[in-house]
Amino acid sequence: MLTRKQHELLLFINERLSQGGVSPSFDEMKDALNLKSKSGIHRLITGLEERGFIRRLPHRARALEVLKLPEGLETRGGARPPRAKFQPNVIKGDFSGALPGRDVAVAAAETVQLPLYGRIAAGTPIEALRDNSNTVDVPATMLASGEHYALEVAGDSMVEAGILDGDTVVIQRCETAENGAIVVALVDDGEVTLKRLRRKGNTIALEPANAAYETRIFGADRVRVQGKLVGLFRKY
Repeated sequence: MLTRKQHELLLFINERLSQGGVSPSFDEMKDALNLKSKSGIHRLITGLEERGFIRRLPHRARALEVLKLPEGLETRGGARPPRAKFQPNVIKGDFSGALPGRDVAVAAAETVQLPLYGRIAAGTPIEALRDNSNTVDVPATMLASGEHYALEVAGDSMVEAGILDGDTVVIQRCETAENGAIVVALVDDGEVTLKRLRRKGNTIALEPANAAYETRIFGADRVRVQGKLVGLFRKY
């Protein structure tokens, strides 16, 4: 069973594919459904993908394929469904919020806006800083299902894993992670750190990737996983 918005988005994508064989952009989908942010479109697409209605084609921008439509409708390979009555907004002036001088090809890439929660220590743990006023745009292809957020790295304890001071890391929110995963770990409900996770019995080791730092070991009840690393950005 699809939600109303999922149904509308599916018909819109199928209609655009039927017209020209190219998926609509996230901005076009957002405007067609009268949503305020592209993150809502990302959630709808993820829901449609999980239910088997569409799939994302790898290594191609704006590449979606409609696998099936709700009962009684056919995909663009058969009879076309009734045309959805969408009225996309006409954007005047700046191109999709692109900055002056920004490459159009870059501006057209599909992105999702994530909350940037502040600086996380990749050395000694610091108290978590959750600043909901800042956001960062990341490529939609970097994200899996579920909720994501971004953090700025402070410190050098993960340099041997390629994570440097000042990098922005993309985190998939979760409460568990496999051994060896780089995670956001909350220690004693007051300190947060970015480290490699190692479990052994009733203990958890938070392991740095820098020989100058020591691995810290805690009782399992003292550490809570708040997400795992799925991507990284760096400014030169």
